Amino acid sequence: MKKAELVFIPSPGITHLIPAVGVAKLIVDRDERFSITFLIMKLRVDPKIGSYIDSMSALCKRIRFVDLPKHEPDPNQPSRFLFQRIEAQKQPVTEAVSKLVSRSELSPDSPRLAGIVVDMFCTSMIDVANEFGVPSYLFFVSSASFLALEFYIEVLHDEQKVDPTELKDSNAELVVPFLANPLPAKVLPSAMLKKEWLSLLLGQVRRFKEFKGVLVNTFEELESPAVNFFSNGNTPRVYPVGPLLNLNRDGDPDGSNTYEDIKQWLDDQPQSSVVYLCFGTLGSFDVDQVKEIACALEQSGYRFLWSLRQPPPKGKMEAPSDYLNPQEVLPEGFLDRTAGIGKIIGWAPQIDILSHSCIGGFVSHCGWNSVLESIWFDVPIATIPLYAEHQLSAFQMIVELGLAVEIKMDYRLDFFNTDGNESVIPAEEIERGLRCLMEFDPEKRKKLKEMSEKSRKAWMNGGSSYAWLNRLIQDMIDNMT
Repeated sequence: MKKAELVFIPSPGITHLIPAVGVAKLIVDRDERFSITFLIMKLRVDPKIGSYIDSMSALCKRIRFVDLPKHEPDPNQPSRFLFQRIEAQKQPVTEAVSKLVSRSELSPDSPRLAGIVVDMFCTSMIDVANEFGVPSYLFFVSSASFLALEFYIEVLHDEQKVDPTELKDSNAELVVPFLANPLPAKVLPSAMLKKEWLSLLLGQVRRFKEFKGVLVNTFEELESPAVNFFSNGNTPRVYPVGPLLNLNRDGDPDGSNTYEDIKQWLDDQPQSSVVYLCFGTLGSFDVDQVKEIACALEQSGYRFLWSLRQPPPKGKMEAPSDYLNPQEVLPEGFLDRTAGIGKIIGWAPQIDILSHSCIGGFVSHCGWNSVLESIWFDVPIATIPLYAEHQLSAFQMIVELGLAVEIKMDYRLDFFNTDGNESVIPAEEIERGLRCLMEFDPEKRKKLKEMSEKSRKAWMNGGSSYAWLNRLIQDMIDNMT
């Protein structure tokens, strides 16, 4: 019986680490031949990452975590910040993998290196896999539709000589083979509309073709047209192995009693009565937009739980922080007037919140993890996309799948908070979206419930993701040299 070792290289950040550990745990639980080593890059001090790794280390005996040396990239090139960081880790990654290979060579009972699984932002690590003569696999934390769109845009650019950046601010629509409806250019991911980002994206996609396979955090029933798009043999095989959710209690990142306070408040609310607002690990708004959201909540009269985060300094690639005094950015008297129906929080234990019976709707940035969580827990979404592929995910949920309502579908923020000219969604528009959300159309509610059931069945014995994982494991064993 072959014993196999996989090396996972996630990009920095908890939102990419959690689903990667999720699929790793599934692999070792499904097949006792596998053990897995994670090589961890850290952009900054993040207590959530440390506590999460500690908990997973205790739970998963055949998964271990190795910290890579820290590296400080050039702060004057923020647009290439992440890629600089990852490129600088090539040598430490090579050394770590070399130690694993040496250990295997010294003992016949040690597992052999079966492959390297790299995050969607770490494609340069293919070179490390090639150096050791092992297959490389891509782990794609976003949707199959976004992956398909990246391949489609690369073909448009390289073969048909279409420059997608010229579509910025236009009313053009694209007819793409994996979507039932024309795709408005205004919901294309920001990286496809900015020249300085497009070259990076295209470089990444060209390297995608070198992978032996692509693990995608989705399930076939949710995105079957996009999954089928990859069956023509012109791309690596795609394995839809989601939804990969951290269904264990999120807990507090710092050991405080924040979660218990939130849970107690949730327990006191009527069933399906609360609007939950949260915009992801990196989501935050300037003061003008915060005031408009606050006015909309107050005017709507709905109960609400709002994860309100303070933006990082201009031009800094940092996560938002919790406000010491939220009152300084909220309308005067807002906290007093809404004290009976609303609660402002900072960091949010999202799984615990969405799973609570009092939550009736979710105002979200449409990050893919949040989309999958909302479907799993059968909570409808109202969309305010921010950056990355969020606009595409909003389009999928609203237009393609009919599982969400629109506040805005084409809203977007500058990722590095440098433009200073973001538009503001007025309170009236937000309030309208809140009412559509909390009075969710019965037909859409039925469809959402059905998709929620399909997401859970995907991981049952005989389900689609269960079967795709079996195929992945067998292919990994077959691909061992």
